[in-house]
Amino acid sequence: MELNPIIREILIKRGITGEEALAEFLSDKPQKTYDPFLLHDMEAGVDLILSAVENGDKICIYGDYDADGVTSIAVLRDVLKALGADVSYYIPSRFDEGYGLNKEALDKIKAAGTDLVVSVDCGCTSVNEVRHAKEIGLDILITDHHALKDEIPDCLLIDPKHPDCPYPFKELAGVGVTFKLCQALVETAGLPKQILTKNLDMVGIGTIGDLVPLLDENRMLAKYGLRTVNLAGRPGLKALIEKVGLNPGEVTSRNVSYVIVPHINAAGRMDDATLAARLMQADTEAKASEMAERLIECNKRRRAVQDELTDRSDELAGLAVERGDKFFLLNLEDAHEGVIGIVAGRLKERYNLPTLIITAVGNGEYKGTGRSPDGVDLFEIMNKHNELFLRFGGHAVACGFTIKEENIEVLRAALKKETEELLELRPDAFVKKIVPEVIASGKDVDFGFLSQQNMLEPFGKNNPKPLIGVYLTNVGWSRMGAEGQYIRISGRMDDGRELRCVDFKKGDLHAGILEGAGCISGIPGSGSQDKLLAVGTLDKQVWNGNEYIQLTIETIEWVK
Repeated sequence: MELNPIIREILIKRGITGEEALAEFLSDKPQKTYDPFLLHDMEAGVDLILSAVENGDKICIYGDYDADGVTSIAVLRDVLKALGADVSYYIPSRFDEGYGLNKEALDKIKAAGTDLVVSVDCGCTSVNEVRHAKEIGLDILITDHHALKDEIPDCLLIDPKHPDCPYPFKELAGVGVTFKLCQALVETAGLPKQILTKNLDMVGIGTIGDLVPLLDENRMLAKYGLRTVNLAGRPGLKALIEKVGLNPGEVTSRNVSYVIVPHINAAGRMDDATLAARLMQADTEAKASEMAERLIECNKRRRAVQDELTDRSDELAGLAVERGDKFFLLNLEDAHEGVIGIVAGRLKERYNLPTLIITAVGNGEYKGTGRSPDGVDLFEIMNKHNELFLRFGGHAVACGFTIKEENIEVLRAALKKETEELLELRPDAFVKKIVPEVIASGKDVDFGFLSQQNMLEPFGKNNPKPLIGVYLTNVGWSRMGAEGQYIRISGRMDDGRELRCVDFKKGDLHAGILEGAGCISGIPGSGSQDKLLAVGTLDKQVWNGNEYIQLTIETIEWVK
């Protein structure tokens, strides 16, 4: 197949060079994977689990309450059951227990007769909790993918970010690490590989949902995962897909990111994450249907609460901007803990600034969550002040923590100093630049390009949908939407063909740019005779049976 030059240029700019790498990246059946036994402590971890199974010991999987944790539990539980293990699972309450291992939960797990705890998607910073587990007679194996702190738990710990880990790919999601453990278990025990392939739907959802880079091995896991999602062999997932209005067999990575994952996460945010875990492990359509309905109701409540908190946080963010803050630390009183992470993400997107949101939880304590734009390592910054937190964990772009009230202003001052030092080194650290990956001429913008663009799927972190720049002349525009908040732009490409564009993000801003050049709404070709550079993503649209190409705008500017 002859690659469109624009597609080839995009891939090269993303570091995919050489014919072999290009073929692997575009392949419908990628093979990029690594020996699971390259992961530090994998061999010992497998021996520990298989010995526990052989001895008839009770095993408890301890997981996180987000989609990565829920899918990890589903995968590992299925494999352990196939091994004949006596297995249960535990997901802490976001509200009563918080993220990760906690001593009270370990006490309950031990009281239930458990001999071995295997964590998934959490635990790599739980030094004290692991020590407690050992004191009460629990064996423990940590599997995680988050960054480790200076002190490492004294137990078997499978994490590609472990300082002694030679695994060549460091960016697996929690479910990716769980899957590698399952690969090693299946290989060692001689189980059929079908047990792994049928669970790839969970691996794909967790990988896409946790916003890890969709490159290298993650890309392979996401691709095969999407394929397995679309086979609809899991009753719970099939029920959810149908009830949220997606088309079975046509689920995309975007559907996973913006529909399936938010519904899974809604259980832990608004109710109990075990609801989502049980849905993904449901074995009958009747059970699946009922739980899928409950999950949808959780997500509706989540959206309502989120909208209210977003309005409140906008006001606080506005005041912070007036003060000149470059690192938001916002106190939202009586905020719903399950939603503040989403709200922090919204503010981070809007202002392109690191954002922490805290809310009081009683006893002089506050729970917080943080989000940071790419290029600013939130974990590294916060971990410098680890002594201020009762609990803290996370990675470069997201974190969670608990802090005493008296330490809040200390943290604020520390973050102010950190920000000032960062901006001295990198004055443009918080400047969001929208730059096209490539400039396309009219001959490049056709349905053949769109077909090859689809081969870059699944899109996600480090592999976004390409931002394309197109020069337009004879520009016309008009407003659309119930309140005229969006705009529609059309113009001629260099080959004379018309390109339709829509703007759903910055209608008023871009209308001002057009009007400032004398471009009158509804009159094509009025105003500036310069070219308009429109930057956005290209898609196929169908209207009244007619197909056409449309650019969804991110930014525009007039150029000579």
